[in-house]
Order: sequence, then C-alpha cells, then structure tokens
Amino acid sequence: MELKRHDRYAYSALPARPVYAWPGGKRLAFFVGNNIEHFAYLDGLGTDHTVVAAPQSARNYAWRDYGNRVGQWYLFDMLDELDLPASHNVNTAVLDYCPDIVARIKERGDEVVGHGRTNSERQDVLPEAEEARLIAESTDGIVRHFGAAPKGWLGPYLAQSPVTLDLLKEAGYDYVMDWPADDQPFWMRTRSGPILSVPYSIEVNDSPALVFRHLSARDFEEMLIDQFDELLAQSSKYPLVFNVITHPFVVGQPHRLRPLRRALEHMMTHRERLWITTPGRIADYCAELPAGTVP
Repeated sequence: MELKRHDRYAYSALPARPVYAWPGGKRLAFFVGNNIEHFAYLDGLGTDHTVVAAPQSARNYAWRDYGNRVGQWYLFDMLDELDLPASHNVNTAVLDYCPDIVARIKERGDEVVGHGRTNSERQDVLPEAEEARLIAESTDGIVRHFGAAPKGWLGPYLAQSPVTLDLLKEAGYDYVMDWPADDQPFWMRTRSGPILSVPYSIEVNDSPALVFRHLSARDFEEMLIDQFDELLAQSSKYPLVFNVITHPFVVGQPHRLRPLRRALEHMMTHRERLWITTPGRIADYCAELPAGTVP
C-alpha cells in the first residue's frame, strides 16, 4: 500500500537538530494566543457549548457573542494586570462588529494574526480562486483597521486545502500556525519559497479541552501548569515554544477565568526564565538565524 504524503516538510527528530537560544539566552518562548471570532446568526458553522455539531440557534449565537461583549474585556484586564502581551487571531468580521476591541488591541500594542473572514466558514472546501479571495479579504480588513498587513495566519478551524500554504506565501504571509507538528518552529515548503510554522497547541487549548472534551476549568488549569512545567524542564536541552490558547467565549466565563488566572500566575513566578513574546516576533527571530538552524 502506498500512503498519501505531502511534500511540505521532511521528518526531523528533535535531538538531531541544532541547538540555539531565544533572545537574552532564554530557552522557552512564551506567548498568549487569543482567538477573537464572529459568527453568522442562525447560519453557517459555529461551536456549541453542549453538543458537538449542534444546529445554529439564538442560544449558541448569544453564548459565543458573550466573548466579544464581556469575556474579552475580562481577558484584556487580566493580561494588563499580569503585564502580558498577546497575539489575537482575528476574524475580520469582528473588526466592523466590535470597534471597541480594535481600539483596545491598538492601545495594548498587541499583534493581530489573520484568522479568516468569520468562523462561520472554513477555507479547505473552497476552489483555489475563492480561497485566495478569502485570504485577500481577510488581509485587507486588517489593513483597513490596523494600518498594516498581518505577518501570520491561523485558519478558521485550522483547516487547510492542498494549496493554502502556497496562497498564504503568495499573499505575503511569513508564518502559519495550522500545523501542530512540533514544539519548535520549522520551515515549510511552498511553490514560492519557505513559510515558517510556529507552534500552536490544539491539546492545551480551551476550546477543544473545555467545549469538545467537556473537561472542567480546573482540569484545564492543571493541563496548562503541567504543560508549562514540563516544557520549562525540557528547555534545558532544546529551545521550545509554550503558548496559552484562549477563546473569550470559553475561558472568558468567570468560573473559567479564575483557574486560568491561577495558572498564569504560576507561570509568571518563572518570568525571568522566559522569552515573553508573540508568534510574529518568534517568526522574525527565526528568519534572522543562520540557515539550517531552524529545521
């Protein structure tokens, strides 16, 4: 039997790779990756907090809208209190719907990452020309609101077609976060040159953990701390990336925010050992390393 395969990257065993350090000699890069999403009303795709693949309803629309109306503001305040930057994976539909969120991101100086037009759709089912249009419209919306194009991309539902990487590279993107294959960045091939994959956790991520697997907020707190502590220990051997992945309609609920706060407070007791950064800065740093350093 001949297995289907891709040609985007070659196999690379972690211990066989070059060892390098992050800025300041740090060995663990840390970033908060927050997803700010907007959905169609009673139409298209959308997460439900009780049943996987539930039909769209006023109830689950309103539950998700809580994140933009309330949960996101709790998150912003907590990040301010902990003196943490963040990156935001933004549906461009949010930018017109929630202008106050745009203003707060600008005020904080956070990174904005392309995240499609809306999470009511996914790009992997589109013909190439339509997918290219989705990427262009997403990019243009961010430029219109923030004055600059995003460097990075996270697709709605992390869904990629066979040509997504090619289209992103051709649209000027430097990195993607849709390929959870590593705890280090790695280069991927496209028809127009390399694009960087930056780690983005789908394991320690509030949406799959709390919504789809129905774990408790305290389970999630324990997962975050265990992931962090183990990666911090492993970083004595390898330069690694740890990220906290949030959705304000999920972890922005107060009963979940409190355990997240405790987990972040634990991590910040090790602040001096961390490069607290954003995925865009990770991509910039990797691009400056000597060729062959990043696999």
